[in-house]
Amino acid sequence: MKKMILPTSEKIINLLNTDGTVNYYGKIMSYDEANRYFDLLLQNISWENEHVIIFGKPIITKRKVAWYGDSNYLYAYSNTKKRALAWTEELEELKGVVEDFTGAKFNSCLLNLYHDGNEGMGWHSDDEESMRKNNPIASLSFGAERKFLFKHKQTKQTVPIILEHGSCLVMKDDTQTNWLHSLPKSKKVTGARINLTFRSTVC
Repeated sequence: MKKMILPTSEKIINLLNTDGTVNYYGKIMSYDEANRYFDLLLQNISWENEHVIIFGKPIITKRKVAWYGDSNYLYAYSNTKKRALAWTEELEELKGVVEDFTGAKFNSCLLNLYHDGNEGMGWHSDDEESMRKNNPIASLSFGAERKFLFKHKQTKQTVPIILEHGSCLVMKDDTQTNWLHSLPKSKKVTGARINLTFRSTVC
């Protein structure tokens, strides 16, 4: 693994002005290195279509997901459950990168594969009971650039950000309590995007 681009304090952007902290580090690796990880993740991850229940109806999503961790942690959401798979070599490398950035330790990672802009994610918070409350969540993006939105639960204020290829975003403090986030669909996006969210799961 090549050395990552360590951010200076001037590069770190705090997106939220109240009730939470979201730091956007921008691109933390070279274009070639980001491409290499994108290809490795596409090939080596055990991707599956997601089976969820929404408004009482079973749905099979077009996007694909995967769940990895230190142990076979259980992840429960949208009336579905997953057991974590063992880390791949590239996931362990990337976990080390985000731990260096945040100073936090992560024991699990949820991955999403969006094939194009027709696939997205609605408003939600990452506040499942299996996650440690207010612990940082580090998000890495590879592939097509996508708009990402935050919305305050009370004031409805929205904050947009474009997530770049090879970039890192960290959500922490009271963000999940007070804010929702989403990945809106876009017909303009024709390429695939892979997103990794490193988390701390309660054993």
